[in-house]
Formats: sequence, C-alpha cells, structure tokens
Amino acid sequence: MRDILCCTSMHFYFFLIRLAALFGHKRARGLVRGQAQAFRDLEAYAKAHPDRMLRDCVWFHAASVGEFEQARPIIERLREEQPWRPILLTFFSPSGYEMRKTYDKVDLVTYLPFATRRNARRFIEAVHPSMAVFVKYEFWPAYIRQLHKKQIPFYSIASIFRPQQYFFRWYGAAERKLLKMFTHLFVQDNASIDLLRRYGITQTSLSGDTRFDRVMNIAGHAKDIEAVRRFVADQPQVIVAGSTWPEDEELLYRYVEEHPYVRLVLVPHEINRNHLHQIFHLWQGKHVLLSEADERNLLHTRTLVVDQMGLLSSIYQYGHVAYVGGGFGAGIHNTIEAAVYGLPVIFGPNYEHFREAKALIECGGGCSVNGYEQLEKAIDEMLLNRQTAGRNAAQYVESELGATEKIYKQIFAKHKS
Repeated sequence: MRDILCCTSMHFYFFLIRLAALFGHKRARGLVRGQAQAFRDLEAYAKAHPDRMLRDCVWFHAASVGEFEQARPIIERLREEQPWRPILLTFFSPSGYEMRKTYDKVDLVTYLPFATRRNARRFIEAVHPSMAVFVKYEFWPAYIRQLHKKQIPFYSIASIFRPQQYFFRWYGAAERKLLKMFTHLFVQDNASIDLLRRYGITQTSLSGDTRFDRVMNIAGHAKDIEAVRRFVADQPQVIVAGSTWPEDEELLYRYVEEHPYVRLVLVPHEINRNHLHQIFHLWQGKHVLLSEADERNLLHTRTLVVDQMGLLSSIYQYGHVAYVGGGFGAGIHNTIEAAVYGLPVIFGPNYEHFREAKALIECGGGCSVNGYEQLEKAIDEMLLNRQTAGRNAAQYVESELGATEKIYKQIFAKHKS
C-alpha cells in the first residue's frame, strides 16, 4: 500500500523516479514517459472532438488495474444512465494504462501527470472536471488542494483507513487536513469510519467494495472456454490456481505429483517467456499449454497451464477448490473472483491487508497456508468439505453486494444535469 506523501517528499519521490528512469528502470521509464504523454493526450482529444469537450467531465483516477476494477461498475452505470456526460479516466501505473487504454466506456484514458503544484493546476484548468472520483489509496495533495480551491466536488471510493497510515501518525496533521477537504469518503468498513471520526473527519459513509458487484456481473456472463471444460470434464477433484508466482507453483507441483487423482488448471500471474520456461522445467514438461491444447494431449496430462490473458475470472467456474497466488510475496491477488462461484479459497500467508481474505477465513470459506504441509491439509479438507465451504464463500460475496448502488445514488443521482 502506498501511503500519502507529504509535499516536501513528493518532489523528491518524483525526482527518484526520473533518476531511476535514466538508469534504465523499466517501470520508472514508463512512468516518466506516461506523465509527459498526459497533456499531449488532452490536446489531441480536444482537436479530435470539438463537439464533445472534456470540460465538465467526470474524472475517475485509479492507481492501476486493481483499483480500476473498483471504479468500473460505477463508470459503466454512469455511462448507461447518463450517456451525455464526458468521462475521463487516468492511471498512475504504466501497467494499468497499458491494459486499459482502449477501454471504450470512457471518452479518454490517459496518465495522471506527476502531482506537483504546477502540473495539478495545469491539469485541472485544462480538464475543468465537474467532479472527481479517486479510488482506494489515491490521495495526491497537489490535486486535492487544487480541486478544493476550485470548489469542485471530489470523492474517495472503496477506501480503507488504518492507524498505521501516514494520516494518523504524530506527524500527519497536515495530511489529515487533506482528508477533511474531500466532499465525501466512501469506505469499506466500520473500522475506517470510526478511525476517521476520531480525528474529526465526518463526511464518511460505509459503502463496501464495488469489486463484489463487479465479480458477480462477470460470473453472470462467464465465458465458456472449451479446452478447459474438456480438460476437467467428469473429474472429481479440480484445483484452479489463479495469479500464481513461482513460490506458489512449487507447492502446487508437489501436491499434484503426490495426488494422482487431482487435476490442476494453472493460471500464472505472468505469462512471459521466462515464467513459462520456469514452469516447463518445474513440471518437467508434464503439462499442456492452453494455446496448444487439443483432444489428444489433454487426455495425457493432469496440469493445464493457461498462457493467455483475461480468462481467469471465467476459468474459476470449472474448479472445485481455488488457490489464489501472491501470498508468499507482496500480497494475495483477487480471492472473490473465485469465491463468487462457490469455490473454497486457499492462499498464502501475506493477507493481512486484505479484508475479504480475513472474512473468508472467518466464515469458513477460505484458509491461509504457510508451507507444503499446510497446503496439503487445506486442499484435502476443502475438497472433502467443498459444498459447505463453497456455500460459505458464495454467501459471503452475496452479503457484500450493493456498493455500486450506494455510491452511484449519493454522487450521481442528484447530479443529472
């Protein structure tokens, strides 16, 4: 999680990004290139669309793809019900921009220029949004102050606040003032509301997480992936492992080797050549890539490796138990994508900052493991009790629906013109 940066450290932060870019750091180079691109995108859009200017648009900002998925249900509801409104979507992360730059439910997708005072003033004056919506942990002081100065309403959605964050440290008084400038903060849990109100920040409400609405919608329109369906047909024990990293894959390979009646659909987080090469050596070639799957080779393997992007949320429908990767690294990936299908969910130990993972454990729909012995026990138990555990997981997702409606009504239903 990226806490808010104070103004003095902000310039230093951007300086370090530029310095890293000079020395060839790939992500830093993408960030620097993207910031330079933003104003050119705005100018190009204005020339190409004189009849639909961005002025008075609704501006959504997300750090990357995960945060975008939280904004997406609201963006699409807005586009459907108020199609006359121009919508601008910005990203901070190059990966977020590259993956969603062709998203067709908004008028323009671009980067957010580095949050200096000059850039913020120039950007806000160029776009002049009617309102702004920041997702989860996006709190850029220069933009917040400029929106407040211009008396433009701005909101935070799907945010979570914890005592360890910069705002609530002894040195965070100046940054807490920024939170008081928000028109409204829509948070995911009551603990966030209590913490904010303890510091006099009262324009808050409990809305939940819009991702639950998103995954329910995806599940209702899941793709039929013929090769996967054929691979798992009539199999009594199918594990779908999503967004996996090498640490996850080593455990899963051992499990498959020691349990000959299990079939595994492996969906790596990265499908570049190096990662697929690692998987090939680990599995000793005893697997089939989805891109090469046919009727014959699927009969002779127990591991199908998905080497195509954008399929995971639909592939979970074919499993009996889900394993979600990332928990042996920076943090687990999206658990509710699997839980929505009524799958028990297993993940690694680094889930402390993931509210939904804790809830899945509490309701009996998920569990965390820290090593092979725990993984083996967890999969065995979840396969044995998958109906009860899966029902618990699905009921948890259903209980969290409705965030999109709450946020949309409060922000947009009263601003229809």
